[in-house]
Amino acid sequence: MTRVDFYFNAADRLQVACRLAGKAAAQGTRLLIYAPDPETLQRIDRLLWTWPATGFVPHCAPHDPLAADTPVLVDAGTDAARDCDALLNLAPQTPPAFERFERLLEIVGREQDDRQQARDRYRFYRERGYGIADHDLGGEARGG
Repeated sequence: MTRVDFYFNAADRLQVACRLAGKAAAQGTRLLIYAPDPETLQRIDRLLWTWPATGFVPHCAPHDPLAADTPVLVDAGTDAARDCDALLNLAPQTPPAFERFERLLEIVGREQDDRQQARDRYRFYRERGYGIADHDLGGEARGG
């Protein structure tokens, strides 16, 4: 069954997504970043090319010829990336076919709308019996 991780109190959701993508790539975990909104998809693609400041996170779209050799895929859908281990959701809704992945990563910002949408997704997963781990990122803003 898919393990769900919620990272909440993120000051910048896309920055956290970059950090998690970099960590997944370093650990040899194939990750799909699901971003159905075209603006979010474009922003995360740009950020991955410049994060960290001294490098980048190797990534491409699932239909790219280099996709089989690239640790992080970025797409507006979840169907094309069948060989990924983890799914990072940047959508406000529960992602389609998330149960195909070993792990699902959810990032929750500090804005009220984002928090409410995350509560709905959290409830959805919990009611269906998925194991959920909570990670509070709030301490990062306070230096902890």
